[in-house]
Amino acid sequence: MIEADAIMKKLPHRYPFLLVDRILELEPNKRVVGIKNCTINEPFFQGHFPGHPIMPGVLIVEAMAQVGGMLLMGSVEHPERHVVYIVSLDNVKFRRPVTPGDQVRFELEVIRLRGTLCRMKGIAKVGDDICAEAEMAAMLRDR
Repeated sequence: MIEADAIMKKLPHRYPFLLVDRILELEPNKRVVGIKNCTINEPFFQGHFPGHPIMPGVLIVEAMAQVGGMLLMGSVEHPERHVVYIVSLDNVKFRRPVTPGDQVRFELEVIRLRGTLCRMKGIAKVGDDICAEAEMAAMLRDR
């Protein structure tokens, strides 16, 4: 298990844009599982939407990408010298809203890994329900 302080050593994101709380499983170059705990205190819930708070879909995808970024950063010797960029998103689908109190579980697996470019397929789940899915490509770059 990788906690938030160790995540921040690998990812450059910080509050309010660090959207992964914990990595539960990490198989280098194969798969990763991470979680995001959504509380009513999240800043995006104030304006999206007042009286009916839901996590914006783009932030669900960003959280998924950050979990995937942990998979890529786990394959380099000095992660502090690199950053992960999303280079493509495909087949993005939203199945159910994410609301305050939900714990979102992100499960990503590598489809193809070539050098610094990785193609992954991911799902986001709340309980047993899939709330989002996407295929993405990401690239490691020097900072």
